[in-house]
Amino acid sequence: MEDTLQILTAMVIYMGVVIVLGITFAKRANASSDAYFLGGRSLGPWVTAMSAEASDMSGWLLMGLPGLAYWCGIADAAWTAIGLAVGTYINWLIVSKRLRRYSMRAGNAITLPEYFSNRFHEKSKVIMTIAALFILIFFTVYAASCLVTCGKLFSTLFDMPYIPMMIVGAVFVLVYTLIGGFLAESASDFMQALVMIIALGVIVFVGTTAAGGLDAVIDNVRSIPSFLEFFGIATPETVDGVQQVAAGTPLFGEGTSYGALSVVSALAWGLGYFGVPQVLLRFMAIRSERELTMSRRIATVWVVISLTIAVFIGVVGRSLYPSALLTSSEAENVFILLATSLLPPLLAGFVMAGILAATISSSDSYLLIAASAFSKNIYQGLFRKKASDKEVLRVSRLTLLLIAVVAIVIALDENSVIFTIVSFAWAGFGATFGPLMLFSLFWKRTTRAGAIAGMLGGAGMVFVWKLLVRPLGGLWDVYELLPAFLFSVLCIVVVSLLTPPPSEEIQREFDEVNAGGKTA
Repeated sequence: MEDTLQILTAMVIYMGVVIVLGITFAKRANASSDAYFLGGRSLGPWVTAMSAEASDMSGWLLMGLPGLAYWCGIADAAWTAIGLAVGTYINWLIVSKRLRRYSMRAGNAITLPEYFSNRFHEKSKVIMTIAALFILIFFTVYAASCLVTCGKLFSTLFDMPYIPMMIVGAVFVLVYTLIGGFLAESASDFMQALVMIIALGVIVFVGTTAAGGLDAVIDNVRSIPSFLEFFGIATPETVDGVQQVAAGTPLFGEGTSYGALSVVSALAWGLGYFGVPQVLLRFMAIRSERELTMSRRIATVWVVISLTIAVFIGVVGRSLYPSALLTSSEAENVFILLATSLLPPLLAGFVMAGILAATISSSDSYLLIAASAFSKNIYQGLFRKKASDKEVLRVSRLTLLLIAVVAIVIALDENSVIFTIVSFAWAGFGATFGPLMLFSLFWKRTTRAGAIAGMLGGAGMVFVWKLLVRPLGGLWDVYELLPAFLFSVLCIVVVSLLTPPPSEEIQREFDEVNAGGKTA
């Protein structure tokens, strides 16, 4: 009981700091919808980089990825991490500066749907509406994954039922987002990115030391078939999803091959970066385009370090506690298990705040962007074009409440696997917006009809591949992001070439941006 109280004390202190941040920035954030949704384009390079990656990684980094490595070895987790690291770097390298410049040129767009709509000089706002609806859908799923993280964290720590604990986490995140908007969210994400990487470092160091050093960790898991292979994957022997144990030793079958198709499928995670709004918005929000080079370096270093440590934490967990977590869902608690078992309670509480940090930094981003998609792009863009800033903010906050309720409903299943939920939403964003983002920035011939076809084709293929094709297995067992991304590219190119070219005004605007155009 005393240990639990100390853990709770540490986490409450952390949450108090986060709330103070929200209140501090609330006055500035509430000044206008531009300030609330994009921080008035005032972010510095460090906040831009760290908040982008913290909001992107979420509790998935501290629970989902280590859990995957714990459950079936390093192959799937490591190739996914490599894909994400490469995708991070390329996205910052080729997209960030041009999007910052183009979003200013395209009517000073402050949301992703608004950018796409203004880029193609829409009058009927079809692109804006489609983009806003898909953002609502996929971010609601994303928010649900964060609430699952909260539920698992609190129920495991305090031995309380999952559902009430998940709802408590949802209420905290919702209140915080309602208070502060984008500025508070970005400022707290900077702090939380630091907390996350420190927490990862502490756990991997303490865990490796407890196991007897790096060599001992490797020796302890080497007997598991294919666990440490990059082209093989461990296969736990399960009955009804529960790994079997004999004489205290978890049972594994023969390792299976992790071939070229599986590698390409995992690397495809990197394609998602071109379409995830929480990162793209940071490109738009930085105060100066010139500072994006520094941001790129900071973000890339943070991502490489944090992903590498997260994968290794799964290996350390399996080495120290081989039979403690016997389902793929339970495996995602390996970070919590290591923290509570190896650290003094108060320190464990602060390290556990790393999970809370990751969850808050992501869920407030998801809620805020989804709310802005509806209030700014659908409500004001279609129904109430003369709505005041205060009215838009009120609608946004009501939308936040509704999204949170739907996310809570999705998160009610305590056996949900965070990695699986995130992978679907990530594919949705990557395939719906990624190809269109690249073509809107780099291909002048892209037409409005091609943009619409690309979004609908990419999003539709995510659902078709996930639900109908991938279950066939074999050659069809490919992460849905890859085929959906390629199909979206095909739709954009074919439809753009079959329709009249963009107007001279749109092409002239493209050339101005390409040449340096209007800078920040």
